Amino acid sequence: MSDTEQGDEQVTAFEYIGGQPTIDAIVDDFYRNMDSLPEARDIRAMHAADLAPINLVLKKYLAEWLGGPKNYSTERGHPMLRARHLPFPIGIADRDAWLLCMNRALDAHVAADPVRENIREAITKLADWMRNKKGEPPPGSG
Repeated sequence: MSDTEQGDEQVTAFEYIGGQPTIDAIVDDFYRNMDSLPEARDIRAMHAADLAPINLVLKKYLAEWLGGPKNYSTERGHPMLRARHLPFPIGIADRDAWLLCMNRALDAHVAADPVRENIREAITKLADWMRNKKGEPPPGSG
């Protein structure tokens, strides 16, 4: 994610949206959405019964991705997101369900402005890049 300008200072998206408390709220809502939305049933099934460990991982990843502390890469190394997701057949419907959960969480915790839309656009590209389901068009085409 790129930085945003506030006056003469460069502010990261992480700082702009409210730092770790906002990241925590987004990720908590994201997983609540995954647990509760019927559209997310299939992607929820790809996860362990206990979402607490992956919740912490996503909080660290999202914070770092948005310009916050580098706790994710310090603990886990390079994200290698596509490689980490290859064991799961992720298709267009799965991407869309994931984005539904994330976009609802973003809408609940990040004010409607260009920064939220930049985050949404970047997350959409990232989610699309995770697609790997055989028989479906490759990422970037569907």
